[in-house]
Amino acid sequence: MNIIEKTDEEILAIADPLWRDLLKHSNEGQYGQFVENFSNSLTKAMNEVEVGHQFANSELARNLSEQVDYLGIIRRGEHVTVLYRQRSTKKEGEWLGRLVLGHEDGEVRIFGASIF
Repeated sequence: MNIIEKTDEEILAIADPLWRDLLKHSNEGQYGQFVENFSNSLTKAMNEVEVGHQFANSELARNLSEQVDYLGIIRRGEHVTVLYRQRSTKKEGEWLGRLVLGHEDGEVRIFGASIF
């Protein structure tokens, strides 16, 4: 089954634990664990030095709150984008979290993750 054919509830059951793991590993600066569920194409496209610099120098990336609100799902092609309202434990305000999921080698993998 293509991920876009899953119900919102089925997608959230997959996405929420993945998002929470990303938050945890980002806060802890654990690059290896942060990328463990990424697709092969995303892992190859990432610059390990640049991401490591982000972990070391970004106040936001190291202080993400566990307080997250689900906003919606966008289905496109063979991927779904799950949107979250993300907060920080150190910075005022809210950010948009984006998690792109799809299938790779029979498993759901992360094809994109960002906070705006």
